[in-house]
Amino acid sequence: MATFREMRVLEIVEDGSLTTEQKIAELREIESEARGLQRAASESSMGDEDGWQDDLRQVRFALDKLGAKEPKKGAASL
Repeated sequence: MATFREMRVLEIVEDGSLTTEQKIAELREIESEARGLQRAASESSMGDEDGWQDDLRQVRFALDKLGAKEPKKGAASL
């Protein structure tokens, strides 16, 4: 069964009314949110199987499919 995020990623990728740049921007927002939630989960007593890793994998796959380049990472990036 697909998660809400997986369905949203697919919806963005298949949306013909969005430009590639708009799709990438929306996917980056989802990626950022998922990373933040993954960090929060890793710092709490939540289990390892929180699902955020799978969500991030789906977003990265979609970004790669759209030809998005990996953003440059600063000193504070994980």
